[in-house]
Amino acid sequence: MANASLQLGYPKGLSSSPSPMQDFPRALPLAGASNFRDLGGYVGQGGRQLAWRRIFRSDHLAGLTPQDQAHLAALGIARTVDFRGERERAQLAYLLPAVEHHQLAIEPTVVQRAIELHKDGRALTAQDAVALMQETYRGFVHENAPRFAEFFRILLAKDAPLVFHCTAGKDRTGFAAALILLALGVPRDVVMRDYLLTNDLYRRPAFASGHAPEEVLGVLWRVQREFLDAALQKVDADYGGPEAYLSDVLGLDSAARGELARRYLQEP
Repeated sequence: MANASLQLGYPKGLSSSPSPMQDFPRALPLAGASNFRDLGGYVGQGGRQLAWRRIFRSDHLAGLTPQDQAHLAALGIARTVDFRGERERAQLAYLLPAVEHHQLAIEPTVVQRAIELHKDGRALTAQDAVALMQETYRGFVHENAPRFAEFFRILLAKDAPLVFHCTAGKDRTGFAAALILLALGVPRDVVMRDYLLTNDLYRRPAFASGHAPEEVLGVLWRVQREFLDAALQKVDADYGGPEAYLSDVLGLDSAARGELARRYLQEP
């Protein structure tokens, strides 16, 4: 039998599980999205927990069944933030009734870079894939900063429950989740464990098989500590850490950080 903490969606050894009065599962059992989960319960600044059922992260929502949609409606989810690029959105479109949709397009770059390697006569290896993923994550820090800045403005605009996602809910979504948790004072090791939880939950789509060696697909459709580390190390090297990056690049000054905490951290 699987470890109970993983059945609930909690990484092993994670101390920020819900209180006995709020025993919510982190991962939601949806038929049409395998990586849909709650950011609630993690302990942030001042020992305060992130509120449950307020901020969710997910893979794409185009496969949601009517029952899944009813589940999201029951949770009160009123906003979505979609980090997918234009072609991704067109191929896997969705519309949730009475939900406010925000499109913050971050175009995928790994496939294009893999094609360029192929044109140069190089067969993509697992090591190449790791390097491409790390380059992608470093790109989040500078090239895509305006989208993440806008994401925080959306979070601060109102406190209606929100889900943010990309296609697999692991890279663009993973970096966005890391930024939220860091902004709310969650320790970096806990942020990393939330990021790696994708490997326990996400089901790779059938269309992703057969187009590259399995060792390469195993890199591209999963997450590794080295990917998120590449982005966070760039934040450290270029800005001296997340505090300055959040403030100077994403516009999350002390007043905005305080408002974010008031909206999304529970009182002790």
